[in-house]
Amino acid sequence: MNETVQLNLAFILFLPWYLILAALYWAFPRQPRTLARWAFDVASLALASLATLASTQWSYRHADASVDAIWPQVLATAVSYGVFLGVMTAACFLRNRLIVAPHAARLGKGAPNNRLSGATP
Repeated sequence: MNETVQLNLAFILFLPWYLILAALYWAFPRQPRTLARWAFDVASLALASLATLASTQWSYRHADASVDAIWPQVLATAVSYGVFLGVMTAACFLRNRLIVAPHAARLGKGAPNNRLSGATP
């Protein structure tokens, strides 16, 4: 197998799942659709992609291959998935705090999660 493909195999195999999660992150919540939101989302997805790729390569290179030949791939997959989810989770909370909640407050809608708590507007 090509050494570059082997080094990035965990990232390549999880790429469809990363794309699904990225599409969901991009689409929800539906409002506000401002330039600030667009820029924040692009930066978050770029950071998640770069961090995931870097963690895949780092964990593959630092795995103990004496355990088993497949262990570097297993470790690279687990670490890179955790890094992707960590970056995207942090981005969701930051986006809500910095962009979504202030937008809802300006429109007078109160907390953006009123529908979840059962309160009526």
